[in-house]
Amino acid sequence: MKTLALGSLLLVLATGADHLLPAVHAAELPQEPAGNNVPAEIESFTLENGLKIIVWPDHDIPNVVMYNFVRAGGRNEYPGITGLSHFFEHMMFNGTEKRAPGEFDRVMEAAGGSNNAYTSNDVTVYQDWFPRSALDTIFDLESDRLANLAFVPEVVESERGVVFSERRSRVDNDNSGKLYEQVVATAFVAHPYQFPVIGWPSDIEAWTMEDLQSYFQTYYAPNNCTMVFVGDVTPDEIRAFADEYLADIPAQSPPAAVRTVEPEQLGTRRVTVQAIAQTPQLHLAFHAGAASDEETLPLEMLLKILVDGESSRLHRTMVEDEQLAISVGGFQSEGFDPGLAYFYLILPQGGDASVAEARLLELLADVAEHGVSDAELSKARNIMLADFWRGMATIDGKAAALGNFEVFHGSYEKLFSLSEQIESIGNERLRAVAASVFRPANATVGLLEPLADNAMGEEQ
Repeated sequence: MKTLALGSLLLVLATGADHLLPAVHAAELPQEPAGNNVPAEIESFTLENGLKIIVWPDHDIPNVVMYNFVRAGGRNEYPGITGLSHFFEHMMFNGTEKRAPGEFDRVMEAAGGSNNAYTSNDVTVYQDWFPRSALDTIFDLESDRLANLAFVPEVVESERGVVFSERRSRVDNDNSGKLYEQVVATAFVAHPYQFPVIGWPSDIEAWTMEDLQSYFQTYYAPNNCTMVFVGDVTPDEIRAFADEYLADIPAQSPPAAVRTVEPEQLGTRRVTVQAIAQTPQLHLAFHAGAASDEETLPLEMLLKILVDGESSRLHRTMVEDEQLAISVGGFQSEGFDPGLAYFYLILPQGGDASVAEARLLELLADVAEHGVSDAELSKARNIMLADFWRGMATIDGKAAALGNFEVFHGSYEKLFSLSEQIESIGNERLRAVAASVFRPANATVGLLEPLADNAMGEEQ
């Protein structure tokens, strides 16, 4: 795995992904219906078993991309089975009743295709990229693993070991991951977003075959999936293949609804992690909205102003001018339920975390009181529009955006009011969102505290 910057690492930890999420993020996109902007060539249909399929023809090149959004993530787990959604991300490549482990990849690659997958708090998403000549092969492969996934004890134990190895590298032996896991587990006291997507160690050890089979039957049912095809195809072609390969997979009873609502936080929470490290780290997490909430888009814009690039407000002030931090970054988790606006700072060796925390809160309070400059607002708008159109220039970006909007916003059509939504956000709206979210009583503060030299010596 390539080396990741801290922000990318935390995003991987937040999603359980084996790669980074697509460039088109849900919160950068519109929240309201699109009117007449939806391309007429896009069609969607639902099979009798409940599987929804969206098709966007794009004949520029003879390639196709498929995304399968499975509504199975960390929020669907509970103590005893945490990490199962991410585990199935692995298992879905490891053999069926018809194919041996590894054959899925070999057959796809022989047909000119490639694939990947990621798991988040909310979904597990499978991606295939392939030439249109491989359509029949792709449908055969995808229907097979949905209908006939094998549960071979030796394979299960092998993948259990792989997941443990991921956990050691990304959490147990990584100070940023270790602190992030503890901050999230402290920020949420009721909602299942508190669980790490990769799973708690004792749960990884204890998953039973019954746990696996029950989870797969419930969450990998066609009525719990949304497929998106973009590229050199027609809706009639996709419908014909779907009828041939996918229509006979039986629907299942819908998964149990996640009913828990995280109660309002009534005061600052704190967690300290002690670890062998050269420098302290400071993380601050604030409760924020769900992907479809009205405040999510302006908060995404606000985060771009605060932490996106060397000209961002927090970087200029805390890193360059006052040298309170070596680096500063942030992101917003955007799911079915309210998530977090998350800031992470690496401090200088011997840096005072209390001073850095106070200064960060002061800068956030200033935005809540005075808003941002016209130049900052213009920059953020330009970045968000550029990111969007860059993504929409590719069939992969189109598929990711369509699927995200269909799944998280209830309709892919809402995607196409992007420019109007971004242009409508003004300084007063950003100020109001900052005042609502960036309150000390709404914050969870995490500190990674380097062990003293003698303690480090004992550990080593």
